[in-house]
Amino acid sequence: MFQPSVVARGLEKKLVEMGNMVETIVGEFTQLELVLDDTDLVIFNLPQRLDEDAKELKALVHIGEILDNKDKKMIFVGERQLWEDLGKVYAGTSKYIWVYRPINEDDLFAAMEKTMTQVKVHGEKPRILIVDDDPSYARMVREWIKDFYKVDIVTAGMQAISFLVKLPKKEGVDLILLDYEMPIVDGPQVFQMLRSDSATSAIPVVFLTGVGSRESVTRVMSLKPDGYILKSTPKEELLEFLEKKLGC
Repeated sequence: MFQPSVVARGLEKKLVEMGNMVETIVGEFTQLELVLDDTDLVIFNLPQRLDEDAKELKALVHIGEILDNKDKKMIFVGERQLWEDLGKVYAGTSKYIWVYRPINEDDLFAAMEKTMTQVKVHGEKPRILIVDDDPSYARMVREWIKDFYKVDIVTAGMQAISFLVKLPKKEGVDLILLDYEMPIVDGPQVFQMLRSDSATSAIPVVFLTGVGSRESVTRVMSLKPDGYILKSTPKEELLEFLEKKLGC
């Protein structure tokens, strides 16, 4: 964190009680590189208006670069409005899972579980499920990413639920690309079903949307997915996004 926080200290105490080893760094981020090799996860408690402070924003970007180089995971804790505003000045905003304030401990621990389950056995391709009622678009995305990921496609919301229910536990999905607008059972409904089932609640979900207006993005992100991708996103940017999300 940039400044001391009573709430963050309370979370630190809770994490220690759960059996975690916790190192707290306030402001002096040069310490981060000294402990990062022994760190599994970074939780960054952001100030309310980070996007308006050039010095703090520069520090955040630098930390993101360090974590990328070390292949480390990070969770942001911050205001919902900050997510929207920060995204305008820092492209890395959507790389990481966000937990919004006021902090709900269950949300934070669920985010930790999601982040840590992204770690794969060395050499094994992560598995991505594409859920989209446009099979042409889904096949195009599969062609783009198939060299790096194992890809499955379903073309309806309930097909996604059925697919995941029947999937053996040892063959879990690492990320779902979920179309926001689909007939009969749309993306938000599928998302709610996934989050309400303990067997699927920890799977990261990224919405696919064809509309990039502020209002549309706000509506999509109000559901607290793990990010969103515009359908107009080119291949290179999509691959970069997935690499940041899955760490490979």
